Amino acid sequence: MALFDEDTTIQRAPREPMSRRTIAGIWALVVAMVILLVITFLPTSYVVQQPGPVYNTLGTALNSDGEEVPLISVDGAETYPTEGTLDLLTVQVQGNREHTPSWFELAMAWFDPSKAVLPIDAVFPAGQTTEQRNEESAAMMVDSQQEATAAALTELGYDVGATLSVHSVVEGAAAEGVLEEGDLILSADGQTVTDANALRKVINDGGGAPVELVIERDGAQQTVSITPKESTADGETTWLIGVTLITDYDFPIDVTIQLNNVGGPSAGMMFALGIIDTLTPGELNGGEQVAGTGTITADGAVGPIGGIRQKMWGALDAGADWFLAPDSNCDEVVGHIPGDLRVFSVKTLDDSLKVLQAISDGGDLDALPTCTAR
Repeated sequence: MALFDEDTTIQRAPREPMSRRTIAGIWALVVAMVILLVITFLPTSYVVQQPGPVYNTLGTALNSDGEEVPLISVDGAETYPTEGTLDLLTVQVQGNREHTPSWFELAMAWFDPSKAVLPIDAVFPAGQTTEQRNEESAAMMVDSQQEATAAALTELGYDVGATLSVHSVVEGAAAEGVLEEGDLILSADGQTVTDANALRKVINDGGGAPVELVIERDGAQQTVSITPKESTADGETTWLIGVTLITDYDFPIDVTIQLNNVGGPSAGMMFALGIIDTLTPGELNGGEQVAGTGTITADGAVGPIGGIRQKMWGALDAGADWFLAPDSNCDEVVGHIPGDLRVFSVKTLDDSLKVLQAISDGGDLDALPTCTAR
């Protein structure tokens, strides 16, 4: 039995022509895809800030030879076992002046609460190469380790001496041709200065007037005068002489902090807490997972840092339950705390120690300062 006659020809129904609206829609889609493809490869003027690696100051890190060593080690004093974590947070920057993120990558970052899109000038100042920025960041890390050690040992009752020296002079700055790398700065306008904050205060109190510095160069003292240059940042006027400074201390014990490929000063407070925990019996954090960030000076003052929102995300992802935030960063914290991370506001090293004591002893955490809108 045949289903069809052998002489029958089956013809397809004629296809209806597409409407003008459909054709226009297809062309619009094609044009949009072409535009998207083109702008994906166009240069941008932004970078992406995102959470970076997390390091436990009570744990280990890799040295330059790839060996795992204690992140903080002490020689010349008794040390004690530790538990839990005192995590320091880092921020990674995607892109630089030589290679910026694509527009597609920027668009994806806009919708990720753990990331931030920033103008490239906010991260890489005009006229500064990536190499120069890395060098400056490395110098600040060395300085922060020194300040953290001084703050921790001072808190523990040790006597530390301090000398302020010039690490580098910015090209074209007020200090160019007057100060040199390695100069020791002994006083400014008759006031003894042992750290960068003290010198900065003397300069700004002068309101742009020439500042007289007593320095030591090659073992000999001399007096020099520098007229600061005016600078405006965030609507505030400051006066700068254009030098990078390092404070050296005469520590009674040897403290070594091992952390490669991380720069900047923002780990200072957590370094100090790690040193104190290492040199004191018991667990400073009660064996809990605590993270935090903040610069620190030898007198224990905790200062602001960049990228705190990304650092809170990094802390949460690392499993931390508690977070110590500089009080001066609180405006950036409010409304942006991820998950169930509990954030405390600290102004000094003593504030941080009080938080850790409350966590360790099961104290009244609700009585401790937190970040509020201002």
